[in-house]
Amino acid sequence: MSMTAIEIEELILKTFPDAKIIIDDLRGDGDHYAAQIISEKFRGKTRVQQHQMVYNAMDGKMGKELHALALNTSAPKD
Repeated sequence: MSMTAIEIEELILKTFPDAKIIIDDLRGDGDHYAAQIISEKFRGKTRVQQHQMVYNAMDGKMGKELHALALNTSAPKD
């Protein structure tokens, strides 16, 4: 089973309502995505912590409905 970019964005926005999100379907198969996420909630967090926050927001779908999600995360630039 695969996910759409819209479904991924909706899950992310539940945890990061202020986020600016760009999602690319890397293979066109609905199973391999890259996401760029900018949110104030990432400020002061390490890259690993930011990615863990996003994976937690995926509500257990990583490794099941969604095989791969490459992340580029950051806080907004001042």
